[in-house]
Amino acid sequence: MSGVQTIRIGADDGGQRLDRWLKKRFPQLTQGAVEKLCRTGQLRVDGGRVKASTRIEAGHELRIPPLPDAAPAPAPARAKPVSQTDQQMIQAAVLWKDDHIIALNKPPGLPSQGGSGQGDRHVDGLTGALMFGYKDRPKLVHRLDKDTSGVLLLARTDRVARALSEAFRHRATRKIYWAAVAGVPNPRMGSIKYGLVKAPGRGRMGEGEKMVCVHPSQVQATEGAKRAHSDFAVIEALGTRVSWVGLVPVTGRTHQLRAHMAELGHPIVGDGKYGGSGQENLGDGWGAQLGGEISRKLHLHARLIRFEHPITRRGITVTAPLPDHMRRTWKTLGWSERDAPQDPFEEA
Repeated sequence: MSGVQTIRIGADDGGQRLDRWLKKRFPQLTQGAVEKLCRTGQLRVDGGRVKASTRIEAGHELRIPPLPDAAPAPAPARAKPVSQTDQQMIQAAVLWKDDHIIALNKPPGLPSQGGSGQGDRHVDGLTGALMFGYKDRPKLVHRLDKDTSGVLLLARTDRVARALSEAFRHRATRKIYWAAVAGVPNPRMGSIKYGLVKAPGRGRMGEGEKMVCVHPSQVQATEGAKRAHSDFAVIEALGTRVSWVGLVPVTGRTHQLRAHMAELGHPIVGDGKYGGSGQENLGDGWGAQLGGEISRKLHLHARLIRFEHPITRRGITVTAPLPDHMRRTWKTLGWSERDAPQDPFEEA
């Protein structure tokens, strides 16, 4: 049994719920135990009574009564060492970094996190190679699909991770994707507001479920469906056969851009999951493959992210070059990255 403790909340721990902070700091506490300590007034913040849901801020002083000793913790699992090849690969993917944030250009085919069918090699498992002299491994703030490349943010501290997560949740960030899609959307700029629901069953290869589009008028009546909103703008087109589009996921649902473009009749090139397996694209949106020398990999890339830095409050814009397979496609089709506006929706 411990004695009475007084703990001052540091800058990295501010903004959390009291119960969550306590259970992280004292794993032996249950939710019921925390609520009882609050209800009986044994747990106080700056001398005042609090609820379990109270948010603590930097500088607060917590009075913590005697607590039962924690059970001996099991030996922590040792992180799998990062190979020199993977270390060089993930460090070469760094686009920008400061004392708080790291921005990567995630390669296609590398999952953001581990999971069913994803194997042991993923960005989250390689963060030990991204510490750059800091004591903690950086933390993922958001995710990209395994086969989607582009800008991925990591935070160096819990405080910055929470701030960036809130910015994503409240749509205070600007994310622009580039894609090559079958055919040419008409009109060349617009919004897609079909809801999304998980299809029954799971896929055999890694990414699991497939999302099914639901007409906006049916979202509320469809069990499990969530509203989704994507904006698109055609940047360049090759006849009616294929077009280069800018995409903005206003909401952030699983496979949202892929499912929305397929529903529009213009699946993303290389997307066998949503665009069918046709190897020849005859234009007008048919099939997800172009044939010839064009890569059969997914042609979807998180090109740009713009956000307010949670510490410095400066506006930050990070841009990711195209991956090799998309760069070869752009060259084959006569498109140049330099010809595109940074934000095609602002320029239109």
